[in-house]
Amino acid sequence: MIKLHKSLNVKQLTSITLLTIIGVLGLFAPLIMPNDPFLVDVSKKFLEPSWAYPLGTDHLGRCILSRILLGIRYSLGSALFIQLVATFFAIWIGAIVAFKRGIIDYLFIRICDILLAFPTLVLAFGLLGILGPSLRNLLLALIFTQTVYYSRVLRGLFISVHAKEFIKAAKISGTSGVKLILRHFVPNIMAPMLTIISLDLGKVILEIAGFSFIGLGVQAPTPEWGMMISEGKQYIRQHPELMLYPGVAIIIVVLLFNFISRQNKQVDH
Repeated sequence: MIKLHKSLNVKQLTSITLLTIIGVLGLFAPLIMPNDPFLVDVSKKFLEPSWAYPLGTDHLGRCILSRILLGIRYSLGSALFIQLVATFFAIWIGAIVAFKRGIIDYLFIRICDILLAFPTLVLAFGLLGILGPSLRNLLLALIFTQTVYYSRVLRGLFISVHAKEFIKAAKISGTSGVKLILRHFVPNIMAPMLTIISLDLGKVILEIAGFSFIGLGVQAPTPEWGMMISEGKQYIRQHPELMLYPGVAIIIVVLLFNFISRQNKQVDH
């Protein structure tokens, strides 16, 4: 069973602070970007770092720093959106299945077994192959795969909480339906769920970058970090920094989420 430590350690607090700063930079990116991240000027391609272009320019003369800052929205922002939407749907699906049980629960488990028999990447890859490459379709595919997984997890958590004495007391007092779920069930499952979600955020960021890298996710000229790596791969010998800067950004964000969740997770056998 997953338990959470009551207090955050220094590494967790530092990680949360840094992620907050990164999120704020992405939120206000249009205001703090030194240059237009979409402006193409081949006469300025591959410029060295300077005051005007702090990280230099890419093969089309676009400001690398500006593109990385705006890319926070597409990489980190998309991952947060996917997790929030998937969790919202999973809570209600898991609650309905856990409460109804019977044939609904049986069919739900069988459907989940079929879908989860495939790795989430393979399932998302298949959906993107059907829907076509785009940011919207990438979001839909990953929301679907995350919802299936979280619904199965939350079903188990809801069933375990359902047997608790305080739930029985709440039912006796007349609490039922949506109010019972929101007031008594959700607060008692959010601790382990937040740990899973925070750990998965790093994985989702990698999936977004991976699909964009192979051309099934975010499309050019959108400055998503995986797309930036894909665009820079043909210049890896002469200008490896085109892949290095967005790659480092991905590594930093994923590591910060891992520091938060792994330090916060304790498994009892």
